[in-house]
Amino acid sequence: MGIIVGDIDGLKLINDAMGHHIGDTMLIAAAKIIKEAFRREDTVARIGGDEFAVLMPGATAQAVEAACRRVQSGIAAYNKTQPGVHLSLSVGHAIGRRGESIRDILHRADNNMYREKLNHSHGARSAIIQTAMKRLAERDFFTTEQANRKDRLVCGLARALELPEAAMEGMRLLAKFHDIGTVGIPDNILRKPGPLTAEEQVVMRRHCEIGCRIAQSSGELLPIAEWILKHHEWWNGGGYPMGLSGEQIPRECRILAVVDAYEAMTSERPYRKAMTHEKAVAEITRCAGTQFDPAVVREFLGQIGN
Repeated sequence: MGIIVGDIDGLKLINDAMGHHIGDTMLIAAAKIIKEAFRREDTVARIGGDEFAVLMPGATAQAVEAACRRVQSGIAAYNKTQPGVHLSLSVGHAIGRRGESIRDILHRADNNMYREKLNHSHGARSAIIQTAMKRLAERDFFTTEQANRKDRLVCGLARALELPEAAMEGMRLLAKFHDIGTVGIPDNILRKPGPLTAEEQVVMRRHCEIGCRIAQSSGELLPIAEWILKHHEWWNGGGYPMGLSGEQIPRECRILAVVDAYEAMTSERPYRKAMTHEKAVAEITRCAGTQFDPAVVREFLGQIGN
């Protein structure tokens, strides 16, 4: 008996970063490729969320290895024709020895698969992160000029509040990627012109946690993962996802919150007109002490002119 075990690399991250409909597409594609690689007498099954197994009765080692190569060739051919996230599958196999149980053969195949997964996982995660970053850029409402202005405002405010110069690179990354979790939010919610329903608000608020998980999988974004998680917390504890208040909120998040709110209010969106500078300043002033850190607001208004 030959047994082959396969596991889709990074499926949880794909679900988080791109949405479950993309993860479902990966599962369907993997199932089709695997089924087409085997004989009629072989048994192909999905045995877990992202795991597949194949039983090959009476197969030689050469036949099992050839089947594994057909699976990987099928994946390579699929990826050549598909834009966006590429499918990656780690595969392991084992051939039964005399007197060995099916459970033991499966265990050896599974161990072999996990050894291959260690080699695949970094490359698969990197590809998913790059796709998420590209998708964020495509969905971002800000122009390059507006993004550059946000970068300048965030770093200028951080320096004025005496954050060390070494923190500036992290602030730039935060200004650019704090909303990376929105790549996992459906367009009909993200771009809705009117108020969100209670159910839609729950979905929208998930973007902080989604973004944190994406950042934790990225060497580049890992240092700002905690800030991505907490950038919608409010000074008075009325924010999300953790309900932090005051100085429990990282100072980097308190700085970003003021700048991001000002930039969002004064920028054109597909579903509303830009607010004037004066109205945006009035709104930020009104929310000092509730949504925003009052000390950060005072410094920001001093910088931009109120």
